[in-house]
Amino acid sequence: MSLAAATRDAVRERPFLYDALRAGVVNYTAAARMLDIDGEEEAIATALRRFAEELDDDPANESDARVSMESGLGRVKPADGETAAVLAVGDAAFAEGAGSLTGIVATGDLSPAALGEVLGRLRAADVSVDAAGVTDEALVVVVSRRAGPDALRVVEATVQG
Repeated sequence: MSLAAATRDAVRERPFLYDALRAGVVNYTAAARMLDIDGEEEAIATALRRFAEELDDDPANESDARVSMESGLGRVKPADGETAAVLAVGDAAFAEGAGSLTGIVATGDLSPAALGEVLGRLRAADVSVDAAGVTDEALVVVVSRRAGPDALRVVEATVQG
């Protein structure tokens, strides 16, 4: 495997470094030192620079999505046919009128990358997420009632970009 390929693989194993390369905020020499790759530090730094130049800096998740907040969500059994779930993943489902959680729902032209961005921004805003899911037409994050307004602002800023 070439040094350039090894460098790309190492970056892909570290999403934070990939994002930093896309944003253009990396000290290449320091990043080369951090990566566990056999080779000269300067050659690895050069491979990082070249990789960064190839990355698309346009956000993959900008859309004209509408964002709303649904209160009173709670965990229900997916088999509860009476209640339409706002979010269902595996054996967990969240529906209205079943608890005190809040769902932030974005609808429109979305991508899985949007969920990654939303979760990263919520983590940075210190908003804990109970559950999340995405399709190409909807994104849902479930948070505590108190975190609802903050989560709403974060999701709006992310998907309406």
